[in-house]
Amino acid sequence: MKIVKTILAVLFGLMFINAGLDKFLHYMPVPPMEGEMLKVGMAFGTIAWLMPLVGAIELLGGLLFAIPKTRALGAIVILPITVGIVLHNAVYMPEGLAIAGPLLLINLWIIADNSNKYKAMVN
Repeated sequence: MKIVKTILAVLFGLMFINAGLDKFLHYMPVPPMEGEMLKVGMAFGTIAWLMPLVGAIELLGGLLFAIPKTRALGAIVILPITVGIVLHNAVYMPEGLAIAGPLLLINLWIIADNSNKYKAMVN
């Protein structure tokens, strides 16, 4: 089970590192948007600091998540991003839930697996 967790955590981390880098380098193609998605994309684009902030959190969270020693911290750092991805997909692109849902589940699994490390924060 430890090997499965390690493989999933590294892949999860790499996915977010890639997504974070793309926020700065723009190397992945963006599919054409229409309707409500176009409005959302335009709204996000008007907030100049938003995507760089999300990209930085994705990079940091992905790096922390991929490294076993910092995985518990990475899981907390990246949690708001994964929740946002799931909510965005649930509202605007339900077909994306096939990827977003498992990402959130992996994130929650790592948080649950490291729950003893968070006790000091909530006591």
